[in-house]
Amino acid sequence: MNARKLGAVPKLLIDLGPLLVFFIVNGMAGIFWATGAFMAAFFVSMGVGYWFERKLEPMPLFTGLIVLVFGGLTLYLHDETFIKLKPTILYGGFSLVLFGGLIAKRPLIRLLFEQLFRLTEEGWTKLTRRWAIFFAVLAVLNEIVWRSVSTDTWVAFKVWGFLPLTFAFTLAQSGLITRYASGPGNSDEVRPKAE
Repeated sequence: MNARKLGAVPKLLIDLGPLLVFFIVNGMAGIFWATGAFMAAFFVSMGVGYWFERKLEPMPLFTGLIVLVFGGLTLYLHDETFIKLKPTILYGGFSLVLFGGLIAKRPLIRLLFEQLFRLTEEGWTKLTRRWAIFFAVLAVLNEIVWRSVSTDTWVAFKVWGFLPLTFAFTLAQSGLITRYASGPGNSDEVRPKAE
């Protein structure tokens, strides 16, 4: 079977499905059932994505490894701390990888977005730096939230806090993307404008 490009809405449903399953099952049966359901839904969503596109991106693979390890520890040890730590490790890991890429002068965010838009080198570097900082903030925020509220409130925050924050942050990057757009007409020129 040939690879098919998923549209924006199906891709969003595949990406958000496991989180919604986690939220719903937690409300019905508690954190441990929710963790098992989340793990199953996550790997189903990865399988569906692969079936359509015939490839797995590095970010979902890293996420899958973290889900498997921390979800597995949560269920095996019957300790919800591990599933609460998962976002901290995940976001912190993304942040470190992106900062590492910047140190190596390789703006790694390009790997995720280069099929959606083209930027100058300076644009990719600035966008990578912003995402690295954003992921670090999410990691710290997760630590603050899970250590200071109930499990049910933390689960709700994962859906109704982290998702809106991520969407808002993504939309806020449109100015940078427009400013540093690269195309046939401007190759790798940078429009002079302070960040």
